[in-house]
Amino acid sequence: MIKKINILSIATTLVVSCMAMFSVITAAIAGSHSMKPAVIYDMGGKFDKSFNEGVWNGVKKFTEETGIEVMEFEVTNETQREQAMRRMVERGATIVLGVGFAQADAIAAVAADNPDVQFSIIDVSWLDSPNLRQYAFKEHEGSYLVGVAAATASQTNKVGFVGGMDIPLISRFACGYVGGVKSVAANAEIFQNMTGSTPSAWNDPAKGAELTRSQIDRGADVVYHAAGGTGIGVIQAAADAGKLAIGVDSNQNGLAPGSVLTSMLKRVDVAAYNTFMDSSKGQFTSGVQVLGLAEGGVDWALDENNESLITADIKKAVASARDAILSGDVSVHDYLADNNCPY
Repeated sequence: MIKKINILSIATTLVVSCMAMFSVITAAIAGSHSMKPAVIYDMGGKFDKSFNEGVWNGVKKFTEETGIEVMEFEVTNETQREQAMRRMVERGATIVLGVGFAQADAIAAVAADNPDVQFSIIDVSWLDSPNLRQYAFKEHEGSYLVGVAAATASQTNKVGFVGGMDIPLISRFACGYVGGVKSVAANAEIFQNMTGSTPSAWNDPAKGAELTRSQIDRGADVVYHAAGGTGIGVIQAAADAGKLAIGVDSNQNGLAPGSVLTSMLKRVDVAAYNTFMDSSKGQFTSGVQVLGLAEGGVDWALDENNESLITADIKKAVASARDAILSGDVSVHDYLADNNCPY
């Protein structure tokens, strides 16, 4: 009789345990299916080889790991941003990611009207909404590193910078770059041009190429761009002239192997991936997340496409600058703090 009671007890325990496990698995599956993420890419499209594509890489990684498809929309004119967000909510989106500061007004309005939906935006830190996560990056720190690389690699002591839309955010890239260059060569000459003052400045490769050729004509042998799709023209023009370019946001070393010195990595892919993954796990939080060098939010790219260009001196100089920033010995000036570049 004792043996029968023990067997019955064990069997009962196993059944209860299996039922509990089944409930957990069922709840997890139900949670995954109930999540409907959406992303609104900005001007230039998700395959711009730069900012938007970096976000897409994060979205793709999330889908590959979870099997959850993400609804997408690529903005082609400014009036579509808010319309696209509202349409995603109507289609049942439980979390909406907006790409770029230009979507700030739209996401603020739609988030306010839909308090039960989660929202996230990249390159914004000034909004106030309990259902909104915002990501800001310390682009000046990453730009400082590639400025150090540019100055160390330059043979002419003249380097260039081509920005996209003429806004303070892009001046933040430029100022950090100048700081890095000057830390290596105080008397270096740095040419700077912005592509334009409207959103079309992000997608004008011909203009990017023209500005790059102008800087090269004046002696620049390394040109860094922070110009979205326009930067494709910068990279091509530098390669055609036998000079070096520096990519931005995504790793662009492979766009012209042997002609791209490095790329300033802005890990928007991490922001996109974390946004959706946190939401899928029920761990979504609102507020502002700032990602700099210490947080793995910015860095420089070294791979098989540019390893032949990166000398021991460049590696040493960038590593030294990186350590100095992380230790606090070097504080890279933030243009957004006072709209002034002291370098």
